[in-house]
Amino acid sequence: MTVLHQIDPIALDLGTWNLPVLGSVHPQIHWYGIMYLLAFATAWWLGQRRVRAGRLPGVNEQAYGDLVFYCALGVVLGGRLGYILFYDLPTYLAQPLQVFKIWQGGMSFHGGLLGVVFAAWWWSRRHRLHLFDTVDFVAPLVPPGLGFGRLGNYINGELWGKPTGGDWGVVFPSDPALQHLPLSQIQAQFATGALDQFARHPSQLYQAGLEGLVMFVALWWYSRKPRPRYAVSGLFALLYGIFRFLVEFVRVPDAQIGEQGYLAFGWLTMGQVLSLPLIALGLFWLWLSRRSPTLQPALS
Repeated sequence: MTVLHQIDPIALDLGTWNLPVLGSVHPQIHWYGIMYLLAFATAWWLGQRRVRAGRLPGVNEQAYGDLVFYCALGVVLGGRLGYILFYDLPTYLAQPLQVFKIWQGGMSFHGGLLGVVFAAWWWSRRHRLHLFDTVDFVAPLVPPGLGFGRLGNYINGELWGKPTGGDWGVVFPSDPALQHLPLSQIQAQFATGALDQFARHPSQLYQAGLEGLVMFVALWWYSRKPRPRYAVSGLFALLYGIFRFLVEFVRVPDAQIGEQGYLAFGWLTMGQVLSLPLIALGLFWLWLSRRSPTLQPALS
């Protein structure tokens, strides 16, 4: 079955406002931004449940709220800077103001991960906790946010996959082969089946399912009882690295990198290169966890 992508990335258009000093402004609420709010709200709610259960000894709900705030900053700043450094530095050097347009996409998971780890390290120092006790606590709370983020990518019609080569997939009007056509013409041709050849893998939905749903179920189940230090973080890194590496085979790479988006062998992408260290770290942390202490819940 072939589907035509017709989702408006703008959830709410608030019209044109004439404001003192600012003049005429046209505020809009984008689905991509809503996905980020859902991600942080879900992490806060899930984490609060475990804080109340004493899973992070010595930490109350207010302190955990601070951790969520720091991690949110880490996600946004790290994700944006990571994308710029890893994927498209020349463009942002030429157009610096593009840095602030996060509703247009352009966020790197790997950069966001580094931002979260830095935020967790800063917070852990203040609360005299081992960094990986904090990271192990946070890891199961992250996959829902990854899932929401990939849904935001799908709604934006970005980061789509390669052609399916069959009579199924999603036709994206933002496809370079179609974007010159008005939407009404795309709709008319789609209805006749003339655009089936442009159907692509909805790789954003694949990632939402694997990085979001599957990882959440696995990590939440695995961490339902205390595990040795590094174990939960190791499983998170391993699963994400494997899932991201595999999906990259059907996802269109960033064309501005290497030769047509590939760094080597005609198939290796930047996403896969950045995922290999995560797989290695995941295996190392799981091995390290075998002789590491287990943080026990505080008694209520």
